Order: sequence, then C-alpha cells, then structure tokens
Amino acid sequence: MERIVVLGLGKVGTLAGELLQSAGFTVTGIDMQRKASDLPFETKTRDLSDPAQYEDDLNAADAVLSCLPYHLNTSVATVAHAAGIHYFDLTEDVPTTKTILELSKNAKGLMAPQCGLAPGFVGIVGADLISQFSECRACKMRVGALPQHPTGLMGYSFNWSPEGVVNEYLNDCEVLEGGQIKWVSPMEWIEKLYIDGTELEAFTTSGGLGTMCETYLGRVPNIDYKTMRYPGHVDLMNFFFHELLMRERRREAGEILVNAKPPVEDDIVYVHVSAEGEIEGRLARREFVRGYKPITLAGKRRTAIAWTTASSVVGIIEMVRKGTLPDQGFLKQEDVPLSAFLETHTGSAYAEHGAF
Repeated sequence: MERIVVLGLGKVGTLAGELLQSAGFTVTGIDMQRKASDLPFETKTRDLSDPAQYEDDLNAADAVLSCLPYHLNTSVATVAHAAGIHYFDLTEDVPTTKTILELSKNAKGLMAPQCGLAPGFVGIVGADLISQFSECRACKMRVGALPQHPTGLMGYSFNWSPEGVVNEYLNDCEVLEGGQIKWVSPMEWIEKLYIDGTELEAFTTSGGLGTMCETYLGRVPNIDYKTMRYPGHVDLMNFFFHELLMRERRREAGEILVNAKPPVEDDIVYVHVSAEGEIEGRLARREFVRGYKPITLAGKRRTAIAWTTASSVVGIIEMVRKGTLPDQGFLKQEDVPLSAFLETHTGSAYAEHGAF
C-alpha cells in the first residue's frame, strides 16, 4: 500500500493527508473546492457527490480514505470495493457501516470504517481494558469534543461536522444491557461525571460503539457509549430537536446550530473509558481518562478534534501497511491492539499528550 486517495479536505482530511505523506505514502487529495497550493501532496477538484467523478482516481490507487459526510461514504465504499482497494473512513453512521460490512464479505482489500475518535480510538481503548479482566461485567465509553472556554447556555461549539452531530443526537443507540443487545433513545441515560475537576454530563448518542455489541455479546453483559458535554446541554438539545420539532428538519437544524455556535480553535477532547469486573478473583475497576488539547503537528497548530481524529485513522493505516493488521475483509476497531497503535509514528501522539 503506497498510493492513497483522501476524499474531503477539511481540517481532518487535510491533516490526514499531511500525516500520510509524512509517513511515506503517496497522497492525492480530492475536494469539492480548489485547495491551497502549499499542501505537500497533489490535490484535485471533483464533484464528490458523483462517484463517476473519482472512479478513475480510486482505480489508480491502493487505498482510499473518506473524510466526507457520512451519507456519501456508501458510494465511496462501493467504488473502492469494485476497484479492489483498501477502504477507510471516519463514519459514526450505523446503516453505512452495515452496508460496508456486507461489501467486505467478498472484498479483495480491507474495508475499515469507523476509524476516527468515536467510533475508533475509544473502541481500541475499551477493548484493551476489557482484555485485562478474567470476567468483565461492564465497559463504559465516554467522549466529548468541547470548547475549553465555553460560553452561553449550550456551552458548545461545532468543531465537528454538523451533519454528523445531528445524526448522533437523533438516531437510536445500540447498547449491551443485561447480556442483551438493545436499542435505546438518544440523549437519555443522563449521568454526571468529573474529569480533572471539571463537571460534565454524559448521555446516549448513536454510533460510538461501532461493532462492539456484536463482538462482546455473551462475554460482557453491559457496554454503552455516551457523549460528554457541559451541564445543561442535553436539556437544551432535547428542547431544540423535540419540542421545536427540528428533528424533522435535520439539514436546517445543522445550519442553525453552526451559525449560533461556530468552531473555535481552543478546544479539548475528553476521553473517559472504564471497565469493571474480576481480576484474579477480586472485583476491580480500570480507567483510561485523558484530556487532549490542540498541538503542533506537521508544522501547524491543530485543533484537538482534528488531530485526534486524523491520528487515529492514519495510525491504523500505518498498521495495515506494516502487516500488524489484516489487509483483507472487515476491520473491527476492537481488534486493533492499543499498544501497537500507540507505537505507530502517528498514533504515538495519543501517548505523548493528554495526561493531566
């Protein structure tokens, strides 16, 4: 795997392309709009809503990384499957992932969706904690991408795709509860927690577990994923989506929210993963708690959500090239060894940053 196409050159896609180029890949970046000429890799302009526009580019590559909105990923995966190349994406969308899982059953390359932060890195951490127990009774995964200096009642800024956030807030959530796979409503199961003295609230959102419920069915009775926000956020979002009926106008909802709460540069990504169970016959709890802030990477200052997301997928791509991970079929994030991931050139940023 040498030649890789990156589709979508926003903050995450651009950084992923730079990190891949730095790791020795030959990168071609493609976006709907013309990009600055100072990028260290070739760029092209294409209508990415039309698969015919980029089909030839994928046929000439060894792999593709989609950093596009979730609703475009099925088309990209279908073209990649036909071309027989490796496919990677950052999606949190469950139906998209199920479609890619079906494609993987006769794929010549590796089909690897959900390689971002959540799903993605958080699942790698969760699986590592579960593996430390002889019997694990519960694993709880929490992630929050937030402004460091929140303002207003919502205490939020849209540093991530508004389409993705709205999707997570409105789609049902898969969990393991009492040894059974269940679907629960989003923005519920509200809990309070503290990280380094900062009070946060966590609530259910969709997609963060990836394939973990199927993987751990019959092995871990309770697994759930929640998004973390500053206190009061979930009540306002329930009012916005349900009492004002904005759930029926998803596109407009995203536009309104981004206009009201635009992105900030000083963000922080909180990761709180815990597992409980028995170790050598004794009840124990293990935790992985970090707060990742902006860092300088590839010569520029990067927001926390951009570098954590890009580093996660590029680290996985490095592992596939090295042979640490398979190069065919379907990749589950829980099958990625945490120690090997943290030893990659790109994934090592997770080990070097985030401690309190």
